[in-house]
Amino acid sequence: MTELQINTTQNVNINFTAASVGERILAYVIDWIIKIAYIIVTYQLTFNLFKVDELISDMDQWSQIAIYVTFYLPVIFYTLIFETLLDGQTLGKRILKIKVVKIDGYQASLADFIIRWFFRIVDLNMMSGVVALVAIITSPKNQRLGDMTAGTSVITLKNNVNISHTILEELEDTYQPTYPSVIKLSDNDARIIKETFNTAKASRDYATLIKLRQKIIEVAEIKNVLENDMQFIETILKDYNYYTQSM
Repeated sequence: MTELQINTTQNVNINFTAASVGERILAYVIDWIIKIAYIIVTYQLTFNLFKVDELISDMDQWSQIAIYVTFYLPVIFYTLIFETLLDGQTLGKRILKIKVVKIDGYQASLADFIIRWFFRIVDLNMMSGVVALVAIITSPKNQRLGDMTAGTSVITLKNNVNISHTILEELEDTYQPTYPSVIKLSDNDARIIKETFNTAKASRDYATLIKLRQKIIEVAEIKNVLENDMQFIETILKDYNYYTQSM
């Protein structure tokens, strides 16, 4: 499994697991099954039931082609439409629980999805997808060419850990909180703080601990801090657990 480290806009690193080649291929196959089903149903309704081909038989060739292409536009733009509407997922990706994310911490935009969709011409439609397969296998972040250009990657959502387990701290029955304003933090804030704190502490990354302390003070609006960086952050996590478990 390939681990991706995404640096958020708050300068906090979050680790994700990149979707495997097998997951991406299976999602691609499911999407094609859905597209083929659409083509069959559309053909049966349009040309067998409603006899549209008879209605347009008197039109010139280019008009007929335009009408045929119009019916199949949803197939052409399938990936772009669904990734835009479903926040980085097609129906196949949703079933496989994988999604497209930006590797710089921002949410993927319409422009990113358009770039990925455009590069499908090279990645997937040329050489039967060999280009995409080789790119994903050789890329350190499991990216096809469209991902590299758009600055995106595809991650798996299957191994997400429940937040209540991630931020849980053991507290003594006699524990007394120090910073009541920690209730201004969210569960996601606490999870990010704990993950960043543990990583920075293990690697003795004191610069990150200082930045993390400053960010906590700013968000929680804490006035007086009486501890060093590590003690302060440990206290914040315990205080957050104290107040949220009491709610």
